[in-house]
Amino acid sequence: MTQIETTTTPQAAPAPTHMRAPVPVQTRSERFTSTEVSDFPAVTGREPMWKYTPVARIQELTTGELDGSPYVYDVTAAKGVSTLWVGREDSRIGRAGQPEDRASANAWTAFEQALLVSISADLSGDRREVTLTRSALGSAPRAAHTVVEVAEGATATLILQNTGAAHLTENVEFLLGKDADLTVVSLQEWDDDALHVAAHFAELAEGARIKHVAITLGGGVVRLNPSAHLAGARSDAELLGAYFADATQHLEQQVYVYHDGPETRSRVTYKGALQGEGARTVWIGDVLIGPKAVGTDTYEQNRNLVLTDGARADSVPNLEIETGDIVGAGHASATGRFDDEQLFYLQSRGIPEEEARRLVVRGFLAEIVQQIGSPALQERLQAKIEAELETTSVTASAPSAGAEH
Repeated sequence: MTQIETTTTPQAAPAPTHMRAPVPVQTRSERFTSTEVSDFPAVTGREPMWKYTPVARIQELTTGELDGSPYVYDVTAAKGVSTLWVGREDSRIGRAGQPEDRASANAWTAFEQALLVSISADLSGDRREVTLTRSALGSAPRAAHTVVEVAEGATATLILQNTGAAHLTENVEFLLGKDADLTVVSLQEWDDDALHVAAHFAELAEGARIKHVAITLGGGVVRLNPSAHLAGARSDAELLGAYFADATQHLEQQVYVYHDGPETRSRVTYKGALQGEGARTVWIGDVLIGPKAVGTDTYEQNRNLVLTDGARADSVPNLEIETGDIVGAGHASATGRFDDEQLFYLQSRGIPEEEARRLVVRGFLAEIVQQIGSPALQERLQAKIEAELETTSVTASAPSAGAEH
């Protein structure tokens, strides 16, 4: 049993009731949720969940009218996988989660039909691969809703491929049945001026497993918030991410893992690289171990490499524990430049300094890409990262800032 130590400090006398400010929500699970955009106040950028986001750049997605009609998509699916549009009254909509912010609620209010992806069980036990591509959304403000239902015992890899122009806010739900095993790869390869705000909700039954991989290499502002509710006993969530931000590009991830059932496990690893004036990345990781989640085993970490001056990475890990009967829990965060010893080792073997720096970055992000499990896709993404590195001249190393617990 892990022993959790606490310390106390003397407290000042409480202020009179009429002088007290509103008490902020202390536990992530107690945040206000609603599917109606009118229930949320206007976004100012001072709210805790919005304070790192360039809210003026995405205002049309938080306050404006959205086109919620069905859109054109391409799908390459194996046997036992189907897609169709379903009405808002479908009972599967809303089972995995509900909006915590105005952009998500705006999408929920506006969508007309949800795209349902159904993955049935396969008696052979083989992993099936499904690719859903969106490349013609256009630049008009749009809302979308997707539900992915994975049957009991089913095993599959779902690739959500996003390219082209987009001004999109959306919600994506993943419903995993007992012992289901789903790998989700969300690829953000948008045009340079694209806007994309997305909330991903996963609900895991007993013994279910999800690997959620978010790869963001394009877009002007991309804010992707994945959450996993480990409701069933012995469910397992692995949330991975890799991102590469260029000048003026804002890439943001707010990750939430809720350990609710007993003997659940999670691992969260996000890694990013930044280059160019005004490049900005944000990673916020929330892990909540609920009072019923005895035997929890969890760890989250975020690592960032700043390649040039003028770039900024924010990294905020959070861990809440409501039971002491756990296997382990921890988090880590680090932001810096290069390891001088790595560079010296490569240069001592005849590799020019500039190429050595590129090799370090390539290997840094490859740790995430190589866990996708699709060789063809991994090769394509490595080539994309290589192309990004060809456009930069990385700066000299500097001390890193970080913390581990």
